[in-house]
Amino acid sequence: MHDMKLLLEAERVLMNTIQVMERLTQEEYTQKLSVLSNSSIGAHTRHLIELFQQLLSGYESSKIDYDSRKRNLKIQQSVNYAVECMFDIITNLDRPNKVLQLKSVCSEDIPIESNYYREVLFNIEHCIHHQAIIKIGLLQLGEDVQNETFGIAKSTIKHKKVCAQ
Repeated sequence: MHDMKLLLEAERVLMNTIQVMERLTQEEYTQKLSVLSNSSIGAHTRHLIELFQQLLSGYESSKIDYDSRKRNLKIQQSVNYAVECMFDIITNLDRPNKVLQLKSVCSEDIPIESNYYREVLFNIEHCIHHQAIIKIGLLQLGEDVQNETFGIAKSTIKHKKVCAQ
């Protein structure tokens, strides 16, 4: 049985990113910002996309290596292409859970056992982390971040609701 809640959360987080990206001009998306250590919103978007892509591309072989992602500059240079990539990820996320082996330079090439759902969760949290960085860039550009939950972890949102009561 698929964990639909988890997959729906991944879709929600990616759709939030898409909605923000669709409001940006090409110039805003690619502009190097001092507040982002001279990086761009596009570079951070590329990073979060490529981690999801690595998970999906390694799924069949059960071997995931986030360190060997392609670093496709087209993703960070074209906001429309980035949005297209995120829609492609959403379309392909619904897969059954299974054991995966993670390879990382941090583990000195000793595979680490994980599973698909755990890695989807990792990618959700990683995506939110980069949304928070992207939000800093948006604010620097003078963009209004209309989505109040963009770049904020679900646990933080839940905690703030409890504190407000």
